[in-house]
Amino acid sequence: MFAKTFRGGVHPKGGKSLSRDAAIKEYLPEGELVFLMNQHIGAPAAPCVAVGDRVLVGQKLAEPGGFVSAAIISSVSGTVKAVAPHECQNGDFAMSVTVENDGLYEPCEGYGRERDYREMKPEEIIAAVKDAGIVGMGGAGFPTHVKLSVKPGTVIDHVICNGAECEPYITCDYRLMLERPEKAVLGMKILLSLFPGAKGVFGIENNKPLGIKAVVSACAGEADISVVPLKKKYPQGGERMLISAVTGRKINSKMLPADAGCVVVNFATLIAVADAVAFGKPLTKRVVTVTGDAVNTPSNIEVPIGTNVQELVKFAGGFKEDPRKIVFGGPMMGAAVYQLDLPVNKTTSCVLAYIHDEADIEPQDCIRCGKCLNTCPERLMPIKLKNAADVGDYETFEKLHGLECIGCGCCTYVCPAKRRLSQSITMAKNHVIAEKKKAAVKK
Repeated sequence: MFAKTFRGGVHPKGGKSLSRDAAIKEYLPEGELVFLMNQHIGAPAAPCVAVGDRVLVGQKLAEPGGFVSAAIISSVSGTVKAVAPHECQNGDFAMSVTVENDGLYEPCEGYGRERDYREMKPEEIIAAVKDAGIVGMGGAGFPTHVKLSVKPGTVIDHVICNGAECEPYITCDYRLMLERPEKAVLGMKILLSLFPGAKGVFGIENNKPLGIKAVVSACAGEADISVVPLKKKYPQGGERMLISAVTGRKINSKMLPADAGCVVVNFATLIAVADAVAFGKPLTKRVVTVTGDAVNTPSNIEVPIGTNVQELVKFAGGFKEDPRKIVFGGPMMGAAVYQLDLPVNKTTSCVLAYIHDEADIEPQDCIRCGKCLNTCPERLMPIKLKNAADVGDYETFEKLHGLECIGCGCCTYVCPAKRRLSQSITMAKNHVIAEKKKAAVKK
């Protein structure tokens, strides 16, 4: 089948060969676990436990703090040691719950209780997803129950699974495709039961032939579920790019996928839905890729959420030598961190460590080559947006449609002058959005 794609984009070095053949290993943490309340887009969760409380696997540590928010679930049994601010990967502090792991992994009542989703009403399925604390696990962290709660009258005709995993180095979803495709298909069937007449589509990049084969086999006999091969190109996994490639429809920053008749979920998120709805297991763990040329044994590790990243790296054999740069996520959209004393979150897909930092190059003056314009999947003018951003001209920034930037980093990647285009644009976009929120509150 012809591989579908979108206009623009880049072909960065893959780096996936380091960990793609590493089967998923399970790790049970030794030390304390820290559960941040801001592991998702929207309002932080509100702690519902106190210091000294004993908690169990599957028990809520925090309730959603608003409509766009998500519950936080304990991944271990033990005692609440602290309810206090803790450092996040961006250097800010967020409220957190620290649990002293007793090593028993004692489950709460009802944990693992199976049920037939076909006997559940749509509102019961969505409630189960909400209670499980499920969010988009590809990196965005949007609460899944909110995504499924479409406005009355909205017709959803496509449920699209994002199996592109287009970010270099990351292979956690690929391993799930090979090892747990049937559970992902079950998750798809559960979501399709919410939207009568909708078709389920797994969009998978064509650099994953074994992944495509495994999911196609798991879909056998499912008339409403198919696999669409996608061209290997970054950012093919971007929500707008994926919808465009699969359906030909376009959305922008003022629209939701539902406005185009689509619901888009990540591969790991589908598995989390199946676990929660069919098997009574809320989101308490995830698979993380630990990789890069600084890592002794690049690995894909299933780990309880809240585990200290230092333990994860140690389990992967530690570092060959002190890394020059450590990134949470992929090299294109991930965030560089200065330390590893941080917890695994619901959105922690990868810990990437480099001995050599290829991005550590002094920027030069723009040579007006136009490469950033040609590669931008949103057809923006990155150099003009950067110029406006750098001088704080946010009015011009908006007029140039800066809010349409998806932060993919393609412009920075192709720039021969190594200008920090995406970084400046993202900072300006965040500023404009924050000011708009302040203005809305004052009204």
